[in-house]
Amino acid sequence: MLKGISPLLSPELLSVLYRMGHGDEIILADAHFPGETFNTNVLRADGIKIPDLLAAILPLFELDQYVENPLIMMDAVVGDTLDPKVEDSYLKSIHLTNPKVNPIERLERFAFYERAKSAYAVVITGETAKYGNIILKKGVTPL
Repeated sequence: MLKGISPLLSPELLSVLYRMGHGDEIILADAHFPGETFNTNVLRADGIKIPDLLAAILPLFELDQYVENPLIMMDAVVGDTLDPKVEDSYLKSIHLTNPKVNPIERLERFAFYERAKSAYAVVITGETAKYGNIILKKGVTPL
């Protein structure tokens, strides 16, 4: 255990977060996401919900301030609907450390899958909410 670092963060996830550079992206994926289909760097965080993981990661992780939106979620397919409580729960965790972040951008499902191919890593979580996947783009740590 380390002081000041959430016990929800595994040593593997801490290593990935540390090794990521400015502009690299990490996907916090719901339990249904086909992570290994799209990326070779897949970590497991089974049983952990994404709002809790966001609250653990974001005190250690600067979001990219040089892009319009460093947060992207998967959009619903035509004919399906989003549960607004999912995004609201994510924003509640995000605003703990990033109160001025822009609203979360939405990306069409298959475009999201394409983006997953170039992500630095995919973390499969215990999140069961439909369309619960979110991309975080890493920024530069301030001096």
